[in-house]
Amino acid sequence: HLSQVATQAYEDARETIRGFLGAKSINEIIFTSGTTGGINLVASTWGRKFVKEGDEILISAMEHHSNIVPWQMLCEESGAKLKVIPMSQDGELIMSGFENLLTDKTKIVAVNHISNSLGTINPVEEIIEKAHSKGAVVLIDGAQAVSHMPLNMVELDADFYVFSAHKLFGPTGAGVLYGKEDLLNAMPPYQG
Repeated sequence: HLSQVATQAYEDARETIRGFLGAKSINEIIFTSGTTGGINLVASTWGRKFVKEGDEILISAMEHHSNIVPWQMLCEESGAKLKVIPMSQDGELIMSGFENLLTDKTKIVAVNHISNSLGTINPVEEIIEKAHSKGAVVLIDGAQAVSHMPLNMVELDADFYVFSAHKLFGPTGAGVLYGKEDLLNAMPPYQG
């Protein structure tokens, strides 16, 4: 009985997060150890399966270390190239620089929604639209945004969105990876 109650509470929490994020299905909600854990999960599974030598990964100059190092490791392992979207003196992404870096070789764009150090709110809707037009997927680090703005994954159209529970006054050591269901289903297991 207690295991059934615990399982139901776990699934109810998944439904709460689904509603909070405006996701289509609870199958798009993965519990992780935090933002870093979610990014590493995507880099280690989706990345290892779909990023090959000669491919490109784009991040921005204002990323938290947790949204840099996993991509550096993936590039070292796969032979892909890491490119960095430049930032202006005002602390904003230079979108013309992003457009120049974005090519048919770009496999994934990983940027923060709001910078943890500058407070810059990035134009993620535009980034997602432009990346999708080149066939790239987009991971958004939402750690700073999740408690400050309403989110709707269907409208945003991000492929992956990650955040930590403690940013929402939840427990430490827990987080969420939102992923479009078809992308999650295409990913190999992360850990055995």
